[in-house]
Amino acid sequence: MVLVTLLWSTAGVVTRQLDSTRSFELTFWRSAFTAAALLVLLPLWQGPGLWRRMRATGAMLWLSGACWAAMFTCFMLAMTLTTVANVLITMALGPLLTALVAWLWLGHRLPARTGAAIVLAGCGIGWIYGGQIDAGAGWSGILVAAAVPLAGAINWTLVQRNQAPGHQLDLAPAVLVGAGLSALLTLPLAWPLQAGAPDLAWLAALGLGQLAIPCLLSVICARSLSAPEMSLLALLEVLFGIWLAWLGAGETPPPSTLQGGALVLAALLGNEWLAHRARVRARAVGDRLAHEPAA
Repeated sequence: MVLVTLLWSTAGVVTRQLDSTRSFELTFWRSAFTAAALLVLLPLWQGPGLWRRMRATGAMLWLSGACWAAMFTCFMLAMTLTTVANVLITMALGPLLTALVAWLWLGHRLPARTGAAIVLAGCGIGWIYGGQIDAGAGWSGILVAAAVPLAGAINWTLVQRNQAPGHQLDLAPAVLVGAGLSALLTLPLAWPLQAGAPDLAWLAALGLGQLAIPCLLSVICARSLSAPEMSLLALLEVLFGIWLAWLGAGETPPPSTLQGGALVLAALLGNEWLAHRARVRARAVGDRLAHEPAA
């Protein structure tokens, strides 16, 4: 999942290389190239029975695909309506929304360590962008941006629900459905298309390496990580994005960014360390019980 967030975070550096492609056309081409890449990757990965299995998945495939489409599309739309800081602060609500959806839908009991990590990571993100937010502008954009963490929360919870024993559905093809829906939705808004050959090459790289591959990997990760942990780890995308912009575009982050980033990393590492300790203790107890003689 850490690799997934690193790949997701490359979008900012890559889009700096574009000459003329902006806004909805960027979203359209990125989603279209993602769909094209998945049309190749999914059959290679899952074999010739993919399309038959997709039909058998039914409504869950389309619901998850709609969530992916919302995430792919609403982020860019929000960027056209409000400031970057407003969008990112809104997206930092992801872990809290995921925990709430998992609790309401699955009755998922949130571990104290994960709840504390969510609060601490949220404080770190707020510290990074708190001095930059323009509270008086772009509330329509903030509402649109809220669809991104909400769709993510529903999607991670949906994937986890459908990995229960005896009810395992393969929702990896939902990424393809989402990319196709996003491309169809943004094409009328992107027309007329103006991207040149160099821009198309960069956008093809985004479609394959920044969306297609990491989104498939994230679905695999969601089979073993809880929905709140998925959303919490996804906050690394913000930190990696800042780091790559620093290295690749010469954008030196202010002290508040480094301080807030350290707080987020501490929350993530602390949560994973405590989770690892809990798993080790559980295995030790299980092994001890297994070797105890029956009463």
